[in-house]
Amino acid sequence: MEKISTILVPFDFSDTAKAALEYAVTFVGDNKNMDIHLAYVTRKPDLSELKKAFAVEQEKYKKRLKRPLKWITSWGSLQESLIKIEENRNIDLVIMGTSGAFAHKDPSFSNTSKFVLESQVPVLVIPKNRKEFQIKNIALVLGKEEIDDKKVLENLLKIANKFNAKVHVLTIENTSDMYGYSQADQKNENLLEYYLESFYSDHTFLENPDVVKGILAHAIEKEMDMIAILPRNHAKRGNPSEGRLTELLTLQSPIPILALV
Repeated sequence: MEKISTILVPFDFSDTAKAALEYAVTFVGDNKNMDIHLAYVTRKPDLSELKKAFAVEQEKYKKRLKRPLKWITSWGSLQESLIKIEENRNIDLVIMGTSGAFAHKDPSFSNTSKFVLESQVPVLVIPKNRKEFQIKNIALVLGKEEIDDKKVLENLLKIANKFNAKVHVLTIENTSDMYGYSQADQKNENLLEYYLESFYSDHTFLENPDVVKGILAHAIEKEMDMIAILPRNHAKRGNPSEGRLTELLTLQSPIPILALV
């Protein structure tokens, strides 16, 4: 199994970006084979000032990281620039901060939630106010449909393996006629046991008319450290569209969200 070796952190020196970088540094720890690339995307760069600002961050983390931070400056739109960086730098994981919906008048406003749906690699979304770092229990949210792309579970396995974390699967039903164990559930169960091996713990089925609230309430009650979702494979039978569900979770969750691709 290949391991995560290259992490991308979109970085604009905001408190949100700094929270994501702090999480990424702790995520890497003393690993000698992992790189963090900071990506600054702008339309009017001042390279001399950027160099000074980046040097401050480099100095801050040089004792905690075995390999120095790397810098990328890109011009243009945020989403297009980050997608190109993913391709050119062979990024394995993006760790990105979010201020959440309630920091803006328009609750749909979030560069992070939009980018998550476009990214070609997994994106780990870190709420700005998330202080502690721990990855021991991960809630994997699945719908009633069969998992389309089985390889997405490999990315979840990489993180579970790195931190020896347990994966707890959660299915929320918002209509009573869909509640229960199906043939698709059994196929998913077999896949989970095969791909996640000993890291797979259990599968909980809950009924809640509000899917997002149901996910967050369960994750908070069970003290989950991360919520994993499959944005391109979720909610095809009457639940919120995959884009809308992903957007709402990345905007509202106080727990880091891992979008698997």
